[in-house]
Amino acid sequence: MEIGVVGKPNVGKSTFFNALTLLDVPMAPFPFTTIAPNRGVAAVRTRCPHLDLGVPCTPGNAACVDGTRWVPVNLIDVPGLVPGAHEGRGLGHKFLDDLRPADGFLQVVDLSGATDAEGVIGAPGSHDPAEEVHWLEEELVSWASEILARDFERQARVAELEGKAAEEILASRLTGLSISLGAITTALRATGFDRSHPSTWTADQRRTLARELLRTAKPRLVVANKADRSTPEAARALAESLAPLPVVPTSADQELTLRRAARAGLVRYRPGDATFDIPDEGRLSPAQRRALDGIRLTLNRWGSTGVQSALETMVFDRLHRMVVYPVEDETHWTDGKGRVLPDAHIVPIGTTARQLAYRVHTDLGENFIRAIDARTHRALGAEHPLEPSAVVRIVARR
Repeated sequence: MEIGVVGKPNVGKSTFFNALTLLDVPMAPFPFTTIAPNRGVAAVRTRCPHLDLGVPCTPGNAACVDGTRWVPVNLIDVPGLVPGAHEGRGLGHKFLDDLRPADGFLQVVDLSGATDAEGVIGAPGSHDPAEEVHWLEEELVSWASEILARDFERQARVAELEGKAAEEILASRLTGLSISLGAITTALRATGFDRSHPSTWTADQRRTLARELLRTAKPRLVVANKADRSTPEAARALAESLAPLPVVPTSADQELTLRRAARAGLVRYRPGDATFDIPDEGRLSPAQRRALDGIRLTLNRWGSTGVQSALETMVFDRLHRMVVYPVEDETHWTDGKGRVLPDAHIVPIGTTARQLAYRVHTDLGENFIRAIDARTHRALGAEHPLEPSAVVRIVARR
């Protein structure tokens, strides 16, 4: 799974990305600091099943801290998009193409309203962050529409003569956008277009379909950044104007400060917490004390910096994912080396036992016999949907 971090220049995208990944990509208060995509790994939190087993786990791909599992998520931070990106403005074609594999988009905006459409900083409140949410949607829709439009009518007519369904035609054209056949079917049902004669679809209909495909296959969440320079009232107004698109207020700069301070041992802080502790006040400089005092005010006002919450809302609520744990021994919850709950996998809600088997290894999927729920010891059939936090043994032919 990969999530794209998008938005116009200078709204704090790279700071948000850095806060989640602790990678030091360039940051500066002027447009186009980022000129190539940055990739990194963040993590979402979930309760570790070892608490139910009563035995410490042996984490492999996902760290466990005090019973909380930190499961990795891939992020891509693309350079700032500006109006006209789908026409190539500001290297827009390249930047949009970098987003093809993304499963969803975290759109960072300046909640304080101090950044114009080109990423130039002005007075707070001089720009409406809702406007950039709308224009980015139009840029994405135009981009997807152009991909759909390329020689569409001719190819659709040929496919119709061969008796192919609209879903099959679209799936072949949208492979590079990582849009599944299920998402295509859902989007077509929502539009109500004539699925037997796609060659008759107009340009406006294709644009409507592109919008529905993006809504279905690549959901967005608005990261209302620079909340420490704004107010809860502004956040509520933005959320109301964009509903049902979710909005999460964040202070990426302060989250990054806390994570770096925690890494240096200056504070005790876990991402997403509502507070932090200072183990040794004497180690702090006056400037560090002032910065941490300012962060306390933000935490008291907002409950957290919002950065971890934004990522987890995207993964669990918008992308409808859950965490499951494959094991080889359903009694002790171990792998073949005796490690307890070594691997945690993020999968779509509704993932079946066989689908998990394929995810672990192709051979397990192809030779699947049954799965065993390690909690209940019940046998699960190939099409049985797994529960969140399921611990599962896959039984396959050797």
